[in-house]
Amino acid sequence: MGMWIAILVIAVVLLIASALYTINCFSRFGFVRKLAGQSKMKARIAGLVFTAAIVCVLTLTMGAVNMAICLIHLLIFFGIADIITLIVRKIRKSEKKPESFIGGYIALGSAVAYLLAGFYLANNVWEKDYKLSTSKSVSGLKIIQFADSHVGTTFDGEGLNKYIDMMNEKDPDIVVITGDFVDDDTDRKNMLAACAAVGRLKTKYGVYYCFGNHDKGYYGDDHRGYTTDDLVAELEKNGVTVLEDESVLVNDSFYIIGRADKSEELVGRGGGRKPMDELIKDLDKSKYMIVLDHQPNDYSAEAAAGVDLVLSGHTHGGQLLPINPVGEWIGANDKTYGYEKRENTDFIVTSGISDWAIAFKTGCRSEYVEINVN
Repeated sequence: MGMWIAILVIAVVLLIASALYTINCFSRFGFVRKLAGQSKMKARIAGLVFTAAIVCVLTLTMGAVNMAICLIHLLIFFGIADIITLIVRKIRKSEKKPESFIGGYIALGSAVAYLLAGFYLANNVWEKDYKLSTSKSVSGLKIIQFADSHVGTTFDGEGLNKYIDMMNEKDPDIVVITGDFVDDDTDRKNMLAACAAVGRLKTKYGVYYCFGNHDKGYYGDDHRGYTTDDLVAELEKNGVTVLEDESVLVNDSFYIIGRADKSEELVGRGGGRKPMDELIKDLDKSKYMIVLDHQPNDYSAEAAAGVDLVLSGHTHGGQLLPINPVGEWIGANDKTYGYEKRENTDFIVTSGISDWAIAFKTGCRSEYVEINVN
């Protein structure tokens, strides 16, 4: 809880600083100064109006969170422009400030281009491929994994069908959904449509699902209009096997082990979850073991238990530069994105096919994963 309070405080401070700095920067644009008749007070008022207009438009069209993201990026790009301008002045040994805020125009254009690229990377989905090897008898196993659809953020329940079609084209043996299928704000209509979409998946051995930290909702059942049991019932009705600290043997050759999410350990959230070694103590260790664990933060225990493959999501690939690795720095995640091997265990973290609240990805892109095990 302390970590989230700290993040919220930092975000609020950044937002206030961004708004004030953006007002100042807009007041320095040549056309604004001209409109203000070279009056600094009128120029600052004009900067305030421009900033307020941007805040209102972005909040109405993209929500408060994405407005904040855009404003903070304006702070960053305007700040870089000012630093470069200051360095150039020092090199030229000029004490006079430039009449035209040329760097501001470049910064504004760069920020817009950067955010548009981030929007594109978040709102389109690519395929990421991995090839793994094992001495166990599962040769030619093709796994499709997706996570973090957070239905309602970058696409609605019906919109998921587009990506289901892409996955079906891969002719997978199994599909695994590693958490945050729905979001705290996914309404009942979109939940039902999304469950119906995954019911269209065509596989040899089925579709398997583990919970993420948002799937059960943080704001109570009334907020979304359905319960966790309703979600499970709809998934199962559409052919999805829901696993929460449970395992299933598939084709007498490999196990799918779905872990309860780590959020179950939070006070007031759930009753905890089983340790990894306890989950597999009665399983046949000669068979390939695939673990679905939404949050990638129990690598040591999972490697020590000797499972073969652990699939996670949750991190969204770090979401935004330059904060991508922060989760690892503070110990919230063992890995932010991609592949890692520890002892005899393969670990894969996907950036997910969507996002929570934020409509931008920089430094990564939305994806589903194809894994071929030989």
